[in-house]
Amino acid sequence: MSHTKWMKRAISLASLGNNTTSPNPRVGAVILDKDGNLISEGFHYKAGMPHAEAMAFINLKKDAKGGSMYVNLEPCCHQGKTPPCVDKIISSGIKKVYISIQDPDKRVSGKGIKLLKKAGIQIHLGLCRKESLDLNKAFIHRNITKKSFGVLKWAMSMDGRIGLKNGKSKWITNVESRSLVHSSRAEFDAIIIGGNTLREDNPLLTTRGFKNPEPLRVVFTKSLNLPSKSNLWDCSKAKTIVIYDSSTANEKYLTRIPKCVEVVKVSSDNPELISKILAKRGCNKVLWECGPRLATAAIQSNCIQEIITFIAPKILGGENSMNPFGDFKFEEMHEILKLSNAQVSLIGNDIRVKSTLKN
Repeated sequence: MSHTKWMKRAISLASLGNNTTSPNPRVGAVILDKDGNLISEGFHYKAGMPHAEAMAFINLKKDAKGGSMYVNLEPCCHQGKTPPCVDKIISSGIKKVYISIQDPDKRVSGKGIKLLKKAGIQIHLGLCRKESLDLNKAFIHRNITKKSFGVLKWAMSMDGRIGLKNGKSKWITNVESRSLVHSSRAEFDAIIIGGNTLREDNPLLTTRGFKNPEPLRVVFTKSLNLPSKSNLWDCSKAKTIVIYDSSTANEKYLTRIPKCVEVVKVSSDNPELISKILAKRGCNKVLWECGPRLATAAIQSNCIQEIITFIAPKILGGENSMNPFGDFKFEEMHEILKLSNAQVSLIGNDIRVKSTLKN
């Protein structure tokens, strides 16, 4: 029972690094002395700063020799921006290390555990595994698939419309929902929209001060026919990157994009290319706030793992009103997309549903 207690404490500490650790994982560490008394703890706050294990050693109240450590992710064994944690654990004289899950990073995976065992340290693996997997699901996904963990968000009316047939959509949801969207953007390393969303809505795509630095703002365009004036061109608020399909775009429009905006070209309109580019840049978790066509393509290319839907008690009506998606070309019910783990909450009169997409 006490082992579970201390691992849950390590996981709780790790969660204090929410929204700040990318491209690194969220990690917490707890150290007990040889008599089972708590003598230190720590967590990883930000990339480039000490890891959780290192922070726990910095915070030590007494000698850890003969003691135990609880950590929710396998300690690192490679030299990065900070020294290997395995070396410090070995030199400390700790005799037992309880690790919840292995690190999916190939530089570490299994190697850290092997070095600890070789040094004579007892390793206990798998405690609170489910909780640890959930805490670092975005980091794990990026390391295994080489794509960022994607969350698709949209707002719609009770009859499933995201806008009128003329494209107007402000505002479907209430003020509270829109405020929640701004603050929840702080969970993400990047926010993605398509060229049409930029042209129609001219969004700001920031957390409104909930995160510093702000998430990277990403525009994916097939044409490069973007406006010369846009909120996203103000790079003093947040960094912006334009990714364009070089097979269809007219590159004469590049002159409309200011020098502060990074521009990257890709070979096709497959959203997977965006996800891989962002993953390589260390983006663990990204938010897709795009229109129907890009949303459909992102799902089809397995770039979306979770979906957040805001439903307002309004009826827009009209056969030609905008839908959240394009045509998936399903012909049988067994082909349809299925969602699971639905979490439903009320935001004023709006309904928010967060669910997992079964790929």
